[in-house]
Amino acid sequence: MNFMNFLWPQFLWLLLALPLLVLLYLWLIRRKKKLALRYASLSIVREAMGAGQTMRRHLPPLLFLLAIAAMLVAAARPTAVVVLPSNQQTIILAMDVSGSMQAADVKPNRLAAAQAAAKSFIKDLPRNAKVGIVAFAGSAQVAQLPTTNRDDLATAIDSFQLQRATATGNAIVVSLATLFPEDGIDIADFGPQSRQRGTSLDRAGKTPKEVKPVAPGSYTSAAIIMLTDGQRTTGVDPLDAAQAAADHGVRIYTVGIGTVDGDTIGFEGWSMRVRLDEDTLKAIANKTNADYFYAGSATDLMKVYDTLSSRLVVEKKETEVSALFAMAAAAFALLSAGLSLLWFNRIL
Repeated sequence: MNFMNFLWPQFLWLLLALPLLVLLYLWLIRRKKKLALRYASLSIVREAMGAGQTMRRHLPPLLFLLAIAAMLVAAARPTAVVVLPSNQQTIILAMDVSGSMQAADVKPNRLAAAQAAAKSFIKDLPRNAKVGIVAFAGSAQVAQLPTTNRDDLATAIDSFQLQRATATGNAIVVSLATLFPEDGIDIADFGPQSRQRGTSLDRAGKTPKEVKPVAPGSYTSAAIIMLTDGQRTTGVDPLDAAQAAADHGVRIYTVGIGTVDGDTIGFEGWSMRVRLDEDTLKAIANKTNADYFYAGSATDLMKVYDTLSSRLVVEKKETEVSALFAMAAAAFALLSAGLSLLWFNRIL
């Protein structure tokens, strides 16, 4: 629990009455002393009371005073930023399956490391969390619709086939269309440049739905995690696709794996120069109010997915905590009354 605010702070002024209650209690104690019977020997009374009895005498009123204080704080309707279980229900893993993913700079190779980390990530998620798989290279395909069946997800991840080119923007569009199937989101809506490679997504005759932009990252029921080792070579501009995700409030966590400075890799008789476009990946994450992670090794990649798992399982949220103070007030009041009945056969 972090810094606390109050919806009705004016009620906190009532806490100034607590010192008055303390003074009233002390006055009553002194008044009772004056009305008490005079004993022949005050030493007998002092010995009978003792330090323990004096503590018992004042503890119930002290607890009741704490109960009043807690009730007054509850009346001011305190709010605090607390860590709560996330209501995130769907996560789309958009994974690069371009030819450069066979590079062995991440052992045993980039693709195998990404597959192992993804399956470990899925295993650690809550059982009620749905996960979908989008595979992308020169085009983007839904490898597995969102499901809670971990075996189906593992099968989809293991079935990846390497292809040429990298269409990071298409991956975002297909992921977004998978999350919002009724919105009619399609690659064709992002300009003629997107038609170079196309996609396996079927519009089914739907027309694009008018979307009223919301605050980036405000849609807490889903998130996209995109892992890639290269820069876009075809398809939709990833920043345009990221803007569409931002308008829907969906966060895109980007993960870069492999060589930052670039490397030449052979694939199917082709020689290709690949370079991790960190600037674009960071821009995608920033635009959607998410984060970018770099993984230079299989161990780093596992750590990235562990971090993402913890972030998606819990979330920080400002919420009213009046009930906690009300419960504390009730507990103090019951304890005060109980001790007073036990020790003195009366309530306070």
